[in-house]
Amino acid sequence: MACVLIVKTGDAFPEVVDQHGDFETLFIKQLNIALPAHLELQVWDATRQPSAPELNTLAGIVITGSHSMVSEAEPWSEALKPWLKEVLANDIPMLGVCYGHQLMAAAFGGMSDYHPAGRESGTRTVRLTQAGQQDPLFSQLPESFAAHLTHAQSVMQAPQGCTVLAHNSHDAHQALRYGPRQWSVQFHPEFTAPVMRAYLERQRAALRDQGEEPDTLLANITDCQEASSLLRRFLAFV
Repeated sequence: MACVLIVKTGDAFPEVVDQHGDFETLFIKQLNIALPAHLELQVWDATRQPSAPELNTLAGIVITGSHSMVSEAEPWSEALKPWLKEVLANDIPMLGVCYGHQLMAAAFGGMSDYHPAGRESGTRTVRLTQAGQQDPLFSQLPESFAAHLTHAQSVMQAPQGCTVLAHNSHDAHQALRYGPRQWSVQFHPEFTAPVMRAYLERQRAALRDQGEEPDTLLANITDCQEASSLLRRFLAFV
């Protein structure tokens, strides 16, 4: 049976894992809603299992978020970069999320680092570019949609030749396309409102230090059905 591989790049906060599941579980819940009968989901923990799966066994790849930082160049993360280049060269469908977004951009010649404006957290508005409105994965989204976000680093320089599909007031690179079926997003399509709420509760002190009001961010959390639909729609390209 063909496999969609979830590349696990880190662990969620313990209280999030206890209440909602770890990063890979959040993806599995969303992808299973629309998973075709001929596909199965598998998880590879790239932080603990050094041997990457053979590409000829993979129908598609999804890369999770992480609390690690791409710019810190941890050995397991650096080891993924040439593998991701092979994935792109072989036109295997791929979707990177948050850390996965930043790692893909860095692997393909861009630069990911701390955002000078600080952390972006909560439910925020994301807007499609003109290219995004014409993109086969993103074109069914409204021009402006809500998405859950929590990140300190961003893609500060996009790889040459990639296409910017979405942006917002904080981040110029909310979504990128690198090839015919290879995308990445800074926001979290796998997050539900309760997961976003749990993250904000954990980040209260850091958000206050940055001048944000956690209670306001919590009050503004909404369901993000349009953003989460990207995961299910991605399966159509596998």
